[in-house]
This record gives sequence, structure tokens and C-alpha cells, in this order.
Amino acid sequence: MKKVLILTTSTGQGHNQAANSLTETFIENGYEVVKYDFLYNNSKFLNKIIVSGYEISATKFPKLYGLLFYHLTDFKYINTALKLSFGLNDRKLLRYINSVNPDIIIGTHSFSVNIISRLKKNKLINIPFISVITDFKAHYTYISQYVDAYIAGSSYTKEHLISRGIDENKIFTFGIPIKKEFYTIDSEVAFTKDSQYFNILLMSGSMGLSNIFYVLKELLKNKHKLRITVVCGKNTTLKKKLLSLYSKPIENKKVHVLGYTNDIPSIMDYCDIVISKPGGLTVTESIAKKLPIVIPFAIPGQEIENTEFLLQNKCAIYVNNLNDINKEMDKLIENPDILNIMKKRLQELGKNFSVDNIVKLSDKLIKKVIYKKIHN
Repeated sequence: MKKVLILTTSTGQGHNQAANSLTETFIENGYEVVKYDFLYNNSKFLNKIIVSGYEISATKFPKLYGLLFYHLTDFKYINTALKLSFGLNDRKLLRYINSVNPDIIIGTHSFSVNIISRLKKNKLINIPFISVITDFKAHYTYISQYVDAYIAGSSYTKEHLISRGIDENKIFTFGIPIKKEFYTIDSEVAFTKDSQYFNILLMSGSMGLSNIFYVLKELLKNKHKLRITVVCGKNTTLKKKLLSLYSKPIENKKVHVLGYTNDIPSIMDYCDIVISKPGGLTVTESIAKKLPIVIPFAIPGQEIENTEFLLQNKCAIYVNNLNDINKEMDKLIENPDILNIMKKRLQELGKNFSVDNIVKLSDKLIKKVIYKKIHN
């Protein structure tokens, strides 16, 4: 049985969700799978600094995060600089890799590129390594000649990787890995859809950004009949606040408040649009469901770049001022052709998405290593 080691970490849940999707698909294809949080297990101190630092800066000080943690680190020699932070973890991860003895390694976080590339450069391992890019532009922490293959979310991502010196033959536009449920339609849910209401999925990301409180407040002023499903993620305080404020009936509005849920694929089948911050996984899920996206806020850095990707492909609307969100809603509700055009563009974007193709690529890379061993 072939074995894959999937390296992830918890700076936002997108990396873990991609790892979970890969885990499910590789098991279905007969692989033994080992999923490993390389930061948490190798350095509790470093994990706390990086993960907590990301969560605090991204939610409380997003502009500071975008400037200091994203843009100022997005330069060519960042991986050399990161050696100072991750160098001590090389041996720990090497020992773990040797104990697992995988046939292939897949990283769903850019920091794994830094460590694995150094181990390969020093000839301490000779195992194929795939890097999954979980946004639509590749930060320089992803860039390395020692990555055997890149999984990209689109041709837009591919072009950006090529501009940063990556061989185009190493780049595969199979899409960011998501649950397979996003590629199917729940016909029962679609059948029960209330066509008298315009159905909105309002999401705040896994961390539950409180910005959606202000979005909901504006939407409830809209003149049309709206059914709004609000997903608060892990923000229990936000959930309680919304349940308290909107427990009574509101004329021409239906509000359903949820916490963290695994039912997003079915909820998307019921909805006409999704209003959300543009995380890489959320964008990919919306593309797979052909569900147009309205973006009322984005964390500076990768989410602004994801927004640029969507706007360039004319399949999303960015609301720069929350006071304008109902104006944009009215356009979509009163002009269904606009939504249909956006759906067709989303369908085109997602036509090459396939988690199964990542397994097939892994098979090829493993066979290539075996062939070299036999003939050397």
C-alpha cells in the first residue's frame, strides 16, 4: 500500500480543510494517509507565536497583517530568511518523515515548502513533494525549485507561478482541494427552495469575523424578500448576539443563524448567492457550486488578491462601502441575467477541478522515483 504524508498547520482553517479533502480522496484510492501538523508537533512555542499571531493580526489588525505579515515578506529571498525560524525544526521533521517512510509528501501550507526544500537540497530525503497553493496567487514562501509539482487553483495562479520562475510543466490547475460534496447537487434541497425569497448565504469564515453583523444589519433594510442563512463559524459570541437580536419575526425577511457547520454544501444548493470574505477554500467551494460571490470585506494580503482574481473573471462583486450593499443586491435580484452570466463564468473556472487528479499525479511521481532507483 502506497503511503502519503500530508503536512498542514492551523493559520486559518483553509490549510486543514484542504488536507482533510486530500485525506479522504487518497484513502478512497487505496493509500495509507498520515496527516501531520508540522508546526504544532515540532514546536509548541513557534506554533503559538505563528498561529496566534495570525489569528490576532488578521481579525483585529487586518491592515497591519497585510503590510507586515504578507506584503513585506513577499520577496524572493524570504525562504532563506525563514531558515532562522524553521531551521531548528528540520531534524525533528526529518526524524518523523523517516519514521513514517512515505512514498510522497504533500504540503497544504507554504511554510512546509521551506522545510522540505531544505531537506531535499541537503539530500536528506529523496521523496516527491507536492505543494498545494490554497489561494489564487502564490506568496514567495511557496516558491522553490525543490517542489516536484504545484497544485494551483486556476490558470491565473499558474501564470503567477511562472512569473516567479516556476517551470510551467510542474504546475497543475486541479483546483484547491475541497470536499467532494461541493461537486454534487443535493436535489432534495434544491426542490424545497422557496422561490418567493432571494436566498443568501452570509458567512464569516472559520474564525467568525464580526463584520458580518454590519452586513446583516444592512441587508435587513433591503426592500426585497430575503432569506438569509448566517454562518458564524467558531465565533459563539457573534452567534449568541445575532440570535438575541433577531429572534423575533421580521417582515419580508427570514433569518437563520448557525454556528460552525459541516452542511455548507447543502446550504449552498439552497442559496442564490454567497456573501463572504474571499478565503481560498470558500472561493473554490463557490466556484464548484457555481454560486456567485459578493465580497463586503477582505483581509489585506491573499484575500485582496483572491478578490482581484474573481473580479478579473467577472464572477464576483466587491462592495467597497457597506452602505452600497443593498444597491448591489437590488441589481442582482431585479436582473437575473446578471446572475446567470456569473454562474457560467464560474462553471468555466471550475471545469478542471479534480482532487482525484492529484492522486493520479502522485502515482506518476512515485513511479518516476521507483524507475530512477531501478535504473541507477
